[in-house]
Amino acid sequence: MRDAFSSCNPLVNFVFFAAVLVITVFFLHPVLLGISLVSALAYSIYLNGAKAVRFNFALLLPLMLVAAFINPAFNHAGMTILLYVDGNPITLEAILRGVAAAVMIGSVIVWFSCYNTIMTSDKFLYLFGRIIPAFSLILSMALRFIPRYKAQLGKIADAQRGIGRGVSQGRLVARVRNGLSILSILVTWALENAIEMADSMKSRGYGLKGRTAYSNYGFDVRDRVLLAVLLVSFSLVVASIALQGVSIDYFPVFIMNPQGGLAYMAYAGYTLICLMPLLLDSKEELTWRSLQSRI
Repeated sequence: MRDAFSSCNPLVNFVFFAAVLVITVFFLHPVLLGISLVSALAYSIYLNGAKAVRFNFALLLPLMLVAAFINPAFNHAGMTILLYVDGNPITLEAILRGVAAAVMIGSVIVWFSCYNTIMTSDKFLYLFGRIIPAFSLILSMALRFIPRYKAQLGKIADAQRGIGRGVSQGRLVARVRNGLSILSILVTWALENAIEMADSMKSRGYGLKGRTAYSNYGFDVRDRVLLAVLLVSFSLVVASIALQGVSIDYFPVFIMNPQGGLAYMAYAGYTLICLMPLLLDSKEELTWRSLQSRI
């Protein structure tokens, strides 16, 4: 991969995603949510290119719009009434809360798409394989469930299409029958694959006490610096929230904290966390270009 952040120690990768998601999910502050969404979109596009752009605008944007409209349609709390629909008040506070929830959902989805690219199953097993071996294996399989099974589904569909049994071949009844056949093949493959993996890991002594495991992940100076920056920045954000320097209330009236030193400290700390992969990639790219220019 061309992404420098993916070459860091798995602990750094995991702490980064944990810090970003904790603040995004549990603190629906407009400024922090905006930082999270913009950073997630930028990193997703950097990692996946045009595919991420299509996903963000074709699937993510409609989902966010639906989520934004759901809250004011069913939640009528708030003091600032804008209009009535069938006798139900539509309030400014409910709309703002819906927009915040939509941005949170979109940010989480995009960050998890980046997580699936960076945190491979071997990295997750490296971190938690000795602590919770069974759960780590199950979670690792679950996290890669969608991309792996999607790829296998494409292979099965291509093979079936080659023998004239594709979902777009024949009449309607034949297409339905072909689709069910493809689904049946995929389910059978999934069950066999799960059994084979369980037997393989058991034969290797996975989870046994005293079992050693090879790993090529080091923890160098760069990883120490990045981990320290992550922890310090996260601590600054949490401290600002605990000291009420950053606060938000949607009901009964929308009230956001005044802008001050603690607020700017939280914004800067969270921006540094969210942009850390892109900043690292930019630094590595500049270093590479500098080395190339000296040749």
